[in-house]
Parts: sequence; C-alpha cells; structure tokens
Amino acid sequence: MKDTYGRALNYLRVSVTDRCNLRCRYCMPEEGIKKIQHEEMLSLEAIETMVRAMADLGVQKVRLTGGEPLIRNGIVGLIKNLNNISGIKELVLTTNGLRLGSMAADLKAAGLKRVNISLDTLNPEKFKYMTRGGNLQEVLEAIEVAKKVGLTPIKINVVLIRGFNDDEIEQFVEWTRNEPIEIRFIELMPIGEVANWSSENFMSNQAVLDRVPELSICQGMDVTSPATLYQLKEAKGRVGLISPISCKFCDQCNRIRLTSTGQLKYCLHSNEETNLRPYLEDISAMKAMILEAVALKPRQHKLEEGHTISRNMVEVGG
Repeated sequence: MKDTYGRALNYLRVSVTDRCNLRCRYCMPEEGIKKIQHEEMLSLEAIETMVRAMADLGVQKVRLTGGEPLIRNGIVGLIKNLNNISGIKELVLTTNGLRLGSMAADLKAAGLKRVNISLDTLNPEKFKYMTRGGNLQEVLEAIEVAKKVGLTPIKINVVLIRGFNDDEIEQFVEWTRNEPIEIRFIELMPIGEVANWSSENFMSNQAVLDRVPELSICQGMDVTSPATLYQLKEAKGRVGLISPISCKFCDQCNRIRLTSTGQLKYCLHSNEETNLRPYLEDISAMKAMILEAVALKPRQHKLEEGHTISRNMVEVGG
C-alpha cells in the first residue's frame, strides 16, 4: 500500500480507547475530555477486522495506543488475536506504565513484542504535577517487570518541555550508559490542549546534543523511523531524537492511524479523517476506501507554519 508520493504505508497505530488514568497537562484538560459513548467505540472484533483488512493491504507493524491502552477491557485477548493475523510481523504497545507491572507477563504471553513507556521526568514531585496525580515509583517498577518478562528493547518516550524537564536531559541520557534501553526525546507538538502553551514551552531537540556533546550518531539506522539515533561511547542503550518541528521527517513517513471510533487518519497533523465503520460488513469496500483515503496523505505537515490540530492527543492515539 503506497500513497501518491510512493511512500510504503506499512505501520498502523491503533487507538483502542480515548480514556486514560492520568491527566497529563500537554495531553488533555484537567477535567478530562468528553468521553465517547460505549456504542461509538470500536468493539474489539471491529478493531481486529480493520487491522486484518490493512494487513491484507500491506501493513506489517501494529502499535496499540490510547488514551491508555491497558485500561481497555479485553486488551490481552485482542493482542493474542492480532498476533495471529497473517502479515503482521511486529505488535507493540505504548503505555504510561501504571498497569504494566501487573499485566506484563500476560501481554508477553499473548504475543506483544515490546513496549514504549511515556515518562517525562524522573522527579517524583514533577511527575505528580505533570500527570496530575501519578506515582512515578509505579512506572519505574513496571519498567523492571517488563525487562524481566522480555518486553524489550524498552523505549522511554520523553516529551521535551522547556522549564519543566530540560534540566533532566543529562540524567535521562546517562540512563542509557548501563541499561539497554532507548531514551526518545520528542519535541512538543501543537496538538489539541497543548497548542495553547506549546510555543512558550517548546524547545528543539538540538538542546540534547548541546547539553551532551559526547553523543555520537549511530550508523545503519532505519530510514522509516522518526528517531535519529545517538549513543554514548560504549553505552548499552541509545538516545533517539524525534523532531517533527525543527527537522520534520515526512519524506520517510510510513504511518497511518485508526482512532477508537473507527476514523482512519493518514496524517497525525491533519484534521482530515475517513470513517471506516460503515464498511465493517463489506471488507472489499473497506479496502477500497482505505486505499482512497491514503492517496490523500499530504507530502508533509505544516506545523512549522502555525498549523494546529483540534483533537487532543489522547483522542487520536499519538
């Protein structure tokens, strides 16, 4: 499956719920978002049907996201079923980590390959502030459990925020010296709630290289990955820089997204969506609609021109 510009779209991100057990300040308002009705949310069977159709069209990697995917009832069974779909070579998940410790073994047994964990600070009080009540220790313990059961290599997603965690850059990088993990610094993006304050809190990932000049770029990187990888000398882990604002990577984008209500998004930074729900009983028609939709994928996003997205990140799955 290719778009108009010849990019092979083989990576699907699926939001299994718009709900979350945290209230991160850059992700959603303090009162939360307006919850969609139960009947509006895709059933697990519908998710499986849509993923199967996209696998037939060439999708090989699936990432489950939310909201927080581990609060969705039946998530372990869904993973088991998706893992059995022909053509799916990699099944991964992004989580805030709060439920990961108790579920890691079951997730691994169901066929999940690895996890990305969202963690923007290693300071307990700052974590509690940013997440509006979260417990950092629970996440750190979950990381250890995930390592033990083999949900590896673990990637830690760190949204870089001026005045909040920019003083922790060196600490995060140092974590990779003795641990085979990947710390991924992600530039703050003007999506939904965060668009109101991203300009004041944005800082380029260049700050990471300025603060830790001993980082060296890794060779032989996957050109479809949004992360440019670096490493400390003789370190066990790596540092990834994802820079959609200062150095966008649209030319190599291989992603499409499915929201928890069945909307296909061909670009995270676009408000345009295609509803796939009407085609659940006609897979051939669904495939045709998917191909028609991805043909509209733009050559590049326009975030650097002040373009913003109306939905909050928690509603589209990141």
